[in-house]
Amino acid sequence: MSLNGTRETAFVGAIDQGTTSSRFLIFNSEGSVVATHQIEFSQIYPHPGWHEHDPEELITSVETCIDGAIEQFEKQGHSRNQVKTVGITNQRETTVVWDTTTGKALHNAIVWTDTRAQELVRKLKDRLGSKELMSLCGLPLSTYPSASKLLWLLENVDAVKDAYGRGVLAFGTVDTWLAFKLNGGLSRNVYVTDPSNASRTMFMNLESLTYDHHLLDWFRVDTSKIKLAEIVPSSHPTAYGKLFSTVLKGVSITGCLGDQSAALVGQKAFSPGLAKNTYGTGCFLLYNVGPKPVISTHGLLTTVAFDFGEGRRMYALEGSIAVAGSSVKFLVDNFGFMESSAKLSALAETVEDNGGCTFVTAFSGLFAPYWMDDARGTIFGITAYTQRGHIARATLEATCFQTKAILLAMEKDSGQALTELAVDGGMCNADLIMQTQSDIIGIPVNRPAMRETTALGAAIAAGLAVGVWDNLSDLDAVNTEGRTIFKPQITAKEADARFGTWEKAVQMCKGWAN
Repeated sequence: MSLNGTRETAFVGAIDQGTTSSRFLIFNSEGSVVATHQIEFSQIYPHPGWHEHDPEELITSVETCIDGAIEQFEKQGHSRNQVKTVGITNQRETTVVWDTTTGKALHNAIVWTDTRAQELVRKLKDRLGSKELMSLCGLPLSTYPSASKLLWLLENVDAVKDAYGRGVLAFGTVDTWLAFKLNGGLSRNVYVTDPSNASRTMFMNLESLTYDHHLLDWFRVDTSKIKLAEIVPSSHPTAYGKLFSTVLKGVSITGCLGDQSAALVGQKAFSPGLAKNTYGTGCFLLYNVGPKPVISTHGLLTTVAFDFGEGRRMYALEGSIAVAGSSVKFLVDNFGFMESSAKLSALAETVEDNGGCTFVTAFSGLFAPYWMDDARGTIFGITAYTQRGHIARATLEATCFQTKAILLAMEKDSGQALTELAVDGGMCNADLIMQTQSDIIGIPVNRPAMRETTALGAAIAAGLAVGVWDNLSDLDAVNTEGRTIFKPQITAKEADARFGTWEKAVQMCKGWAN
């Protein structure tokens, strides 16, 4: 039963706090976007390999987006009172620390792409017991998870050291920071996270969904000196509190998912064997493995897909690509290839192929399944024949090749080959990229017409908690119209040859940062 007995009048808001922008989207119960507002915010790069965000700017951008979307919503003749609840989806691993007595951030947020902890991670890998961590938390030691970012802050930032020493240090991923601040900070002191985000810290036990004392002891994190967020289900009617300000003041926050889990939910991959790939700033492929975690032996991560309560908790294997859409932005901003990222695909279409070029876009190392912190971006095969279009095409292909490597690893870990790949994210708007992806992986690629699946996942988590949808089967008809299927147009032999060239290039760029 939906609220007020009519599904048509129930709307759900979704905060989508990403790496380069914040957005607020309003969905109806059919899963269609009826209003949206987006703001880009500052990217801070203090040193090569460092990437930060201003924590306060994250909050103000979200609040501005809520007000902007509601203004648009009301111009359509709707009332803000029709927005029944709000969900959160957020960039994961990005780490915020603040003072529990003042509620103020003690440092810029360290973004998930940041590699400053590289040397610290090398030392951790030599520590006794390092190889056993992954069986507990599902993540390998790298600069990617939040743990290494927190340890770097404790070692290098005096204000953080001081707060830790006085026992007033709070640590959280972006969802925790958002929930804390959007609830009014210290006035309500909401301090929570969900398992899809907590599983990105290296502190949570995958089986119990609680903080693991062995993991915390191994990282030498003293829980008497630091506040860790309470881990609550991804969909919950009260745990995430209520908006303290904005025009939606008083509306409950009832759902929370890390962005890649949210996209999996938004693609309705609720059953084992279903997978999605999101082509955003980075690229993230999640494969639902069911109600028990599967620990990878082929370079993938194990993560919590979503926790909607008993019997509705799923795990996923994940392959993470650090650089996807950001490689397109790089060609536009740094090399001036085109005036906008949207036109880069058109430039790539001016040539028939990559002209012999392979671009390993390892700007901050390579993530799954390679895990090479010391690799760096490298273009191979440049000759006097090379044109901008060849470089553009090689850039787009890099994400497709890495997706292929992840799918091969998933097949080995799960014992099953994927038969179709659901896709979303900004890069999937380009037909050329999606056709190239299908060619390289040799299976159909399924692109929905409504591609805001990450925000839709947050809306679904929130809506399930308050009865906008009663159960998962209520979502069967959501976002099914107008899908495009891309099918392979080259032979398996040709696809294997192209992938072989990519793998050769990956091995050749290894060790560059040493």
